[in-house]
Amino acid sequence: MVKLTDNEFLEFVDLMHMNYGIDLSKKRVLIEGRLSNLIERKGMNNFSQYLDNIKKNNKEEITTLINKLTTNYTYFYREENHFKYLKEVIFPYEEKNNRTKTLNIWSAGCSSGEEPYTLAMLINDYFKFNASNWNVQIFATDISENVLSKAREGIYTEESIAKLPEPYKKRYFEKTIDSKYQVLPEIKKHVTFKVFNLMDPMTAKNKYDVIFCRNVMIYFNAETKMNIVNKFYDATKPQGYLMIGHAETIQRNQSKFTYISPAIYKKE
Repeated sequence: MVKLTDNEFLEFVDLMHMNYGIDLSKKRVLIEGRLSNLIERKGMNNFSQYLDNIKKNNKEEITTLINKLTTNYTYFYREENHFKYLKEVIFPYEEKNNRTKTLNIWSAGCSSGEEPYTLAMLINDYFKFNASNWNVQIFATDISENVLSKAREGIYTEESIAKLPEPYKKRYFEKTIDSKYQVLPEIKKHVTFKVFNLMDPMTAKNKYDVIFCRNVMIYFNAETKMNIVNKFYDATKPQGYLMIGHAETIQRNQSKFTYISPAIYKKE
């Protein structure tokens, strides 16, 4: 196993924090464990050689690095309280007050697509895409091109869709030859996937009614997290919402968002 020196560890931590906001200051064992074999396979003798390669800004290499160091664990209908709130509070409000009949939702850190596709199914179920004049756009981003490729493909295991309501499983998927589940085109067409680094400026042409950023900011330190939350605030429409993971919190005295309930915040 290739060992990580103290200097290499500090350089790794600085590189990942400066460029991607990811806090690895307490993850030395994880870095060593997940990257040693990769470094050996590349014929390198130490982490310094690997870091030099990363600093050349090789997109493919950086994608591999991010995939190795972040966990992309997700499934359909995860943390269902958010979806309940959408159906019972947000959608009825929009139906009554949204005269333009446009709905913009951002799934930030969408991983392999389960979250944005769940949102598309929920919206279709409520607003009936084909039977109404609603213009719905779901913008789904992640830092990893690798997981976005899987998201665009839209093929999932039975385990991944296990939490979905039964009618959704029947209505929005087609079973594949190898017993997997393919998201139907009528759902896929409402989701746009794109690589985006949350450290970059957020220049939203149309502001969002709801932003989902769940179980993503656990990788960030407190300062980075607040900077991102404040950027989300600027990208949200008045009366819009930010949904975060139930294991995450926002310092209310540092954010302009109003706390509504656990993991739900509003731009009043």
